[in-house]
Formats: sequence, C-alpha cells, structure tokens
Amino acid sequence: MSDCLFCKIIGGEIPSTKVYEDELVYAFRDIAPMAPTHILVVPKTHIQDVNGITAENSAVVAHIFEVIPKLAAQEGLTGGYRVVSNCGADAGQTVPHLHFHILGGKQLCLEMA
Repeated sequence: MSDCLFCKIIGGEIPSTKVYEDELVYAFRDIAPMAPTHILVVPKTHIQDVNGITAENSAVVAHIFEVIPKLAAQEGLTGGYRVVSNCGADAGQTVPHLHFHILGGKQLCLEMA
C-alpha cells in the first residue's frame, strides 16, 4: 500500500531502528516508547488490522508469534512482557497496518482502558 507508513518503513523509504527482519516480518523500535522496551512487529504483507486476518494470510501472524518470544529474549525481558494489537480507531490504532507492540522492561500496570 503506497501511502501506508509501515509499508514505507518496511521498504526503507522512512528510517527506523530495526530490531529484526526476515522474509515475512519486520520489527523496529517505537519512536514514542511507552515502556523501556517498546518494539513494533509488523508483517511485510499489508494487512490492515486484526479484522483483515484470513485463512490465506494467518500463517504470517503465526510466524509473528514465533518471532515475538525470540525478540523478548534478545531484549532481556526475563520478567515478562506484554503483546498488544489495537484494532480500529476506537481502540487506538493510529497506523492502519497490522502490528503488535512488545512492551516490557518494567512492571506494567494492570489497568485496562
């Protein structure tokens, strides 16, 4: 998708601090971190949000959840971490490209919005 911020980051048009990349996934540090460790993990294929996951593209999401624990270990998140995906504007999704936040490095509050 040509106007998608994350597609431009994946394509190298917009700089990012890359943490991990393979043929399916790109992971980078959030520019406005909400925790000491805040990494975004995105599929390289444009999927708008959780509602866009289908039988045809769900393997990439499964792969993301194989990558996430590796990244958490790489970052030293031995005390735990949170994985969040917002779906739609009311949930706080600001970039319409499926992504998962890895948050950790401190004790996170349990309060839900």
